[in-house]
Amino acid sequence: MGGQLPTTIAIDGPAASGKNTVGILLARRLGYPFVDSGAMYRAVTLRALAEGVGMEDHEALAALARRLRFHFTSSSERFPAGRIFVDGQDVTDALRDPMVDAHVSLVARIPEVREILVRQQRKLAEDGPIIMAGRDIGTVVLPDADLKVYLDASSAERAYRRYRELRSRGETVEFAQVLADLEQRDRLDREREASPLRPAPDALVMTTDSLTPDEVVAQIMHTIADC
Repeated sequence: MGGQLPTTIAIDGPAASGKNTVGILLARRLGYPFVDSGAMYRAVTLRALAEGVGMEDHEALAALARRLRFHFTSSSERFPAGRIFVDGQDVTDALRDPMVDAHVSLVARIPEVREILVRQQRKLAEDGPIIMAGRDIGTVVLPDADLKVYLDASSAERAYRRYRELRSRGETVEFAQVLADLEQRDRLDREREASPLRPAPDALVMTTDSLTPDEVVAQIMHTIADC
């Protein structure tokens, strides 16, 4: 990059690996917009559940994804992660509904849905600069990104993070069930035919079990400075 800041930064990793937290912190540090691509799959899932579209009806789910219109707002003091609007409606909080959690991987594995949303994600990145997080950003969505980061952690650590998040929202959950659900989602993400979860060959791979989000960001910034 010859001393210049990367224009496009891709952050990938499994559930609860810290992608969004790190992406938001890094975006604020660099003054870049941040896009959580996973929110788009969650939005399709949310709307499908609301409209009674079956999770096995690939054609109907693809048609649904095709007609939704997404808008991401920038980070603010009140909303550090920004907000996501679908067809003009703020759906940010609803995207974390347990029913969405339970079904989003079923939607995300559908090739037609992924193809539609990947096109929209690439369009969001056209004007740059941007930081985009997901599961296939560095491998599929933005394979030519200036910097690719892959965050990972043990399943137990990631489940504990998700468990604390759910409990902080007042949800009654058991750690064992959170772990089982996360491991099932990992299997779906890694074994799906379309854009399986994996690090890009040229990604900076970081294991975050013993790192705070600020420490991860510091290491990424160090990598940027060395480029």
